[in-house]
Amino acid sequence: MAVAILGCLKIEGPRMESLSLIQRIAIWLIPALFAITLHEVAHGWMARKLGDSTAMMLGRLSLNPIKHVDPVGTILIPGLLLWAGGFLFGWAKPVPVTWQNLRQPKRDMALVAVAGPAANLLMGAFWVLVIKFAMVAPEALFILAEPLLYMGVAGIFINSILMILNLFPIPPLDGGRVLTGLLPGPWAWRVAKIEPYGMLIVLALLMSGLLGKILWPFIYGVQIVLSLAAGLPPEWFQAILSGLFGR
Repeated sequence: MAVAILGCLKIEGPRMESLSLIQRIAIWLIPALFAITLHEVAHGWMARKLGDSTAMMLGRLSLNPIKHVDPVGTILIPGLLLWAGGFLFGWAKPVPVTWQNLRQPKRDMALVAVAGPAANLLMGAFWVLVIKFAMVAPEALFILAEPLLYMGVAGIFINSILMILNLFPIPPLDGGRVLTGLLPGPWAWRVAKIEPYGMLIVLALLMSGLLGKILWPFIYGVQIVLSLAAGLPPEWFQAILSGLFGR
């Protein structure tokens, strides 16, 4: 039985494996809701700063997760994938942006797009601090520190996936919008024409396994950097993560 002492926390592989599905869902829920909510709010906030108040007028700058949750993409699909132990995938309601209201539409749409992944990177840094607190918390706070450690690992995992996946350069993903903002007009127009089929392409790549092969080295790299920043050895980050997937 592998055991490590991290501050007041004693992490045991079999203990992680004993977590029930309800416990695992409870641990994943808060990081997941924060990740999708702040990602979408960041899009709307940046759009407002650049001249478009559409998201604000429709109430989409709210930190209330219900405003951003898509019942299928945010709850059903990720829940089924978590239960199956597979690659997490999902989506939230996109924040509406009226590009004609932006001061420099081509450039500003790219800035609006990149704001979402940037928010996920900042949230990853936040969960680093949560893990640091959990590992140095006094023994009297063990009952609080243990779930915070697990949530911190889940938060880093979710936000690293959201950041890297959304930077994939196919519209309507954020990376596709950034790409159209950077390319010259004729090339940007050609890339933008892919948008109606973009999610089908992403799903096809996901189901074929190609998307994971393309993105996983980047996702894994972000997770390693953040786990080291938190003072959590990568092997223990992976051990906790495996337990949270019920493996």
